[in-house]
Amino acid sequence: MNWLRNIFRRKKQELPKRKIYCIPGFGADDKIFTNLSIDNAELVFINWLKPVPKELYKDYVLRMAEKIREPDPVIIGVSFGGMVALEIAKIRPVKQVILVSSIKNTDELPRKWRLIGRLRLNHIFPIKRIQANERFFATANKRVGAFTREEQDFANNYRRIIDKDYMIWALNQILNWRNVDVPANVIHIHGDADLIFPIKPLKPTHVIKGGTHMMIVNRAKEISAIINEVLKDVK
Repeated sequence: MNWLRNIFRRKKQELPKRKIYCIPGFGADDKIFTNLSIDNAELVFINWLKPVPKELYKDYVLRMAEKIREPDPVIIGVSFGGMVALEIAKIRPVKQVILVSSIKNTDELPRKWRLIGRLRLNHIFPIKRIQANERFFATANKRVGAFTREEQDFANNYRRIIDKDYMIWALNQILNWRNVDVPANVIHIHGDADLIFPIKPLKPTHVIKGGTHMMIVNRAKEISAIINEVLKDVK
């Protein structure tokens, strides 16, 4: 019977891997997905593009969507990446959207963020001074949940290298996001200790106890387990 078992094992191993498209959070890249472990899947990373001057959000989303080659894809979006994933789902068929540390509609955007966007206060932020301010880094690290030295170095590196034009453009899109349509095929994984998008007004499908906005990095094992369970029913 060993030979029969080996045949089934080989066939299982030869199954084509499912491509899953991953969009990182604001200013981040594919490194934030390093600790994810998704069964029988090839993670395809859609890193941020440099915005074209005066580019509309919908046009930027179209350019991001061009990187998706498969019909009816599965998309994992983290934070701002989740917001973009939902916009992609508006313009093409998507089999499954998985949001991590993100929001689904305008009502879930913190009120003070909406007020900043409405008053256009983000346009007076001293971007260069912020990028060089170590005290700001320390405060920001607490808010995203980067507590260990390794996590802080990880987060600080992104803040130092982020493209200024992208930062200004992306921040404006987040603060002024207007969305009411949420597809039925959305899974929302959120941490109850997230200080960037506090959980109170949100209605996630899965909650990570003690999970912060950085949980895609430091709670990846639990997130992977949820995603693997969800994908069992996604054919």
